Amino acid sequence: MRKINFSAGPTGLPIQVLKKAQEEFVNYKNEGYSIMEISHRSKTYEEIHFGAMDKIRKLYGIDDSYEILFLQGGAHLQFAMIPYNLYQGGVAEYVNTGVWSKKAIKEAKQIGVDVRVVSTSEDENFTHIPDVNFSDTADYAYICSNNTIYGTQYKILPKTKSPLVIDASSDFFSKPLDFSNIALLYGGAQKNAGPSGVTIVIIKKELIERVMDDMVPTFLRYKTHAQNKSLYNTPPTFAIYLLDLNMQWLLDNGGLDKINQLNIKKANLLYDIIDNSQGFYKGHAQTNHRSLMNVSFNIVNSKLEQSFVDEAAKNNMIGLKGHRLLGGIRASIYNAVSLEDVENLADFMREFAKKNG
Repeated sequence: MRKINFSAGPTGLPIQVLKKAQEEFVNYKNEGYSIMEISHRSKTYEEIHFGAMDKIRKLYGIDDSYEILFLQGGAHLQFAMIPYNLYQGGVAEYVNTGVWSKKAIKEAKQIGVDVRVVSTSEDENFTHIPDVNFSDTADYAYICSNNTIYGTQYKILPKTKSPLVIDASSDFFSKPLDFSNIALLYGGAQKNAGPSGVTIVIIKKELIERVMDDMVPTFLRYKTHAQNKSLYNTPPTFAIYLLDLNMQWLLDNGGLDKINQLNIKKANLLYDIIDNSQGFYKGHAQTNHRSLMNVSFNIVNSKLEQSFVDEAAKNNMIGLKGHRLLGGIRASIYNAVSLEDVENLADFMREFAKKNG
């Protein structure tokens, strides 16, 4: 029996995707080889590689003014690549909404960027998304759209005349986005897009030319990867194959509008239980800033939290222990977590509160 996986990432993939990969694992389309075994220069692999890019364009409605890049190194490498490629000696403005934006700020400072933290919710333990007014003249403006640890999420993206850069690692492909004000959107695949190993960067082509070639190592330039269609070095071919299958799964299931409707329904189910538990459960994020992806909460009697995690595991549900920085419970309900899965957790939460309240 497969577990119901509420892990924050890497997390579960749709069962249809896994079964398709299983079916093709040894003998891809009756070609006599596994997709993991063939050259990234082959026609067979290139169909997958460029097919995945086309599906991403279709899902987000991205026009030709953007480049789609498949990179490696996760968000941690992007913390450096972004300032290396976009900084022009002025000011880079960041909003601090938690661990991942703090890491991005630290990395930018480390390579000599003049970083200005224009807003933060750190003084309230990151319970909300703070108001922000970016300047019109920053080299770029940076946010993290969803915060996995603290369970907060931007409901409306900020408007800015400076290029807006978004770390969307944990709400990638969970809802439609208006790209009219987005200069760069990136994220690791291992939440909603596929397995770990591939990082997707969607960037305005005009920004790619900003990089100072004589200052930035060849491999760390977006230009290098754009010019070589993300084939400058051997890409993570199997991860991109699974990404392609996952993008097709989203398209087959109605695209980002449909998945967003489902994600809202799943999240509301859990938040309703928390809010109506008569104080047994307490959510971390302020109501208007709650994430649709990561539901972080505590049991007021903290001694019961480990019992909650242990009993949930006995009921086939894993990954519910909160992050060490916040503690408590965290249910990550990414795209591959079904409504039925969330209903099972909701039933368990009701019963646990009834038994221990």
